[in-house]
Amino acid sequence: MLVAQGVRREVPREAPVDEVVRGLTAFGHALYTAGAKPSANTVISPLSVAYALAMARAGAAGTTASELDRVLGFPPAGPHAAFNALTRQIVTVDGVPPRPDRRATRDAQDSEQDPPVVGIANGLFAQRGLPVKQKFLRTLASQYGAGVRTVDFQEDAAGAINAWVDEQTAGRVEKLFERLDPLTRLVMANAVYLKADWLHPFAEDPPEQDAAFTRADGSTVRTKLMRLKADLRYASGPGWQAVELPYAGSDLAMWVLVPERGSSPVDLLTPAALGRAAAGLKVTNVGLSLPGWDFATDLDLRAPLRTVGLNALFDGADFSGIADDLVLDQVVHRANITVDEWGTEAAAVTGMAFIVSARPSPAAEVRADHPFAFAIMHGPTSAPLFVGHVADPAATA
Repeated sequence: MLVAQGVRREVPREAPVDEVVRGLTAFGHALYTAGAKPSANTVISPLSVAYALAMARAGAAGTTASELDRVLGFPPAGPHAAFNALTRQIVTVDGVPPRPDRRATRDAQDSEQDPPVVGIANGLFAQRGLPVKQKFLRTLASQYGAGVRTVDFQEDAAGAINAWVDEQTAGRVEKLFERLDPLTRLVMANAVYLKADWLHPFAEDPPEQDAAFTRADGSTVRTKLMRLKADLRYASGPGWQAVELPYAGSDLAMWVLVPERGSSPVDLLTPAALGRAAAGLKVTNVGLSLPGWDFATDLDLRAPLRTVGLNALFDGADFSGIADDLVLDQVVHRANITVDEWGTEAAAVTGMAFIVSARPSPAAEVRADHPFAFAIMHGPTSAPLFVGHVADPAATA
């Protein structure tokens, strides 16, 4: 593994976390709007995407760097320290998250609640022999806790990357890229994993079986609605309701944001809407009916990132702070989530694959598709060893 020798992860002090979180929230909604399909289930992790882009920012320069700062709302100083501080505040496990027994069953008499598991991991995989810049390595080591694993993209680099992804997501995501170009020289990845029990599980009240769920187009599907009566933080406003479902033993909670019928739920994920919900949440005796869900979203982020204004990532990008002649080829995001009576398990990975830049367009074109001459010359003396011409390349004499 390539690392910045002697560099340990820093303990950040006075990092601009609030400013980075504001930028992350706005960026997350813009990216969600650009990538989500209103008629399809969607889950993304703005945090995972932001970590990957923040690591890329550590090696970006020129317009590429300034565009990342603008779109993600990075402050002029300390963005990497802020992500370091976020990691320290959010994660609950040191190292690889434990893989749960997903075959285990629970019943209403099971009152034991497991402590939450939250993991954030950053990984880099570089072609063997690629001269990665030392300043970049120092930032990765000190702020993201990451070194660079050396691999061979002509061999089984994808296997090594997928094994890392599988491990860091406790088996919920098995692979990152569908393919890797043989010219790939570096892959940058982030993984976020969560497993947490509800503080108030839905196990005590019997569910409503065969309930009707009305889709956006007016059609209905039959589903089971979990039911809960508890003192929960609740807020409402014109055309919306919000209820907070806390997870046991942590500062984490799920906000369920329900618009009036016919309105888009995406509108409730704007920074302004989330701010209104946060300001209005008050403890209220709430009766909640909620379906469980279990689905995944896979996104090619190239088009959504362009939509939110990150064109310089792909058009003449400058990642000279990582290594020379790198071009961003792929940006992939995979996320999944399972919600049931007992809690939530979710995982997300974001990967950025960099290839070597193509050679520049030639300054001159030579097309020998008609008779031409040749000479084999001795350079220092210009003595011709052989001379001749080609009149018919298909002939043998």
